[in-house]
Amino acid sequence: MTSEIPPAFQPDSELVSRIVAAENREDRRGCSAPNILILHYTGMESAEAAIRWLALRESGVSCHYVVDETGAITQLVPEGSRAWHAGLSMWEGRDDVNSRSIGIEIHNPGHGLGYPDFPRAQMLAVEKLCHDIVSRNKIAPRHVLAHSDIAPARKDDPGEKFNWAWLALGGIGHWVEPAPIVEGDALDTGSCGAAVRELQKKLAAYGYGIDVTGAYDDATRIVVRAFQRHFRPALVDGRADPSTLKTLDALLEALPETDARSF
Repeated sequence: MTSEIPPAFQPDSELVSRIVAAENREDRRGCSAPNILILHYTGMESAEAAIRWLALRESGVSCHYVVDETGAITQLVPEGSRAWHAGLSMWEGRDDVNSRSIGIEIHNPGHGLGYPDFPRAQMLAVEKLCHDIVSRNKIAPRHVLAHSDIAPARKDDPGEKFNWAWLALGGIGHWVEPAPIVEGDALDTGSCGAAVRELQKKLAAYGYGIDVTGAYDDATRIVVRAFQRHFRPALVDGRADPSTLKTLDALLEALPETDARSF
């Protein structure tokens, strides 16, 4: 392993090729150990630019790891410390996701810069790193999440091109085969009543931050889009069509009994 600056910590994973210590890190604020893994994309033109920015105090952000397009892994914050990667976010009714999570930035320019596919070498490295992290920290499959899951109104990353099915084949994350997209009635903006309320309750039961109002408002549409980006990426339109509803039901049914939340 080589370091661009004298490391302030030792790497947590043998997969790390270098350390670039980020300034924005702190204690986990009463959280004894992380139990969530958040995947992001960098949204910048190069991995090196992202690493430099994430290491600077003036950026106001940081993360634990960056995986570049070749699969090389840089660690910026030790896993025992709180990084500033999640921002204003919520999961399972709790905010301050930073204090209980590990964040991986996967280099991809993002939706604003062409949004290319994630290369195979990069996905292989992400798979190995995720497996290492969840094994050591005993992170449950349903706690391997997208940035867009925890901050749906602000973030789209890592986006619909990220291969969650690939990770699932490696035993990482919670996944079911998405239900086929077929013609049928859909819940959408302006819908209201018991069916919308049931949808909102199920999304909240899975962990999403959503109010149960019975009205298909903009906030509901945003959460449905986030759900689709992760679990039904073939069509991300914010409409709760039959495919979206069936996929959500299948995910809830597939939760271990000890991990299921009432709805």
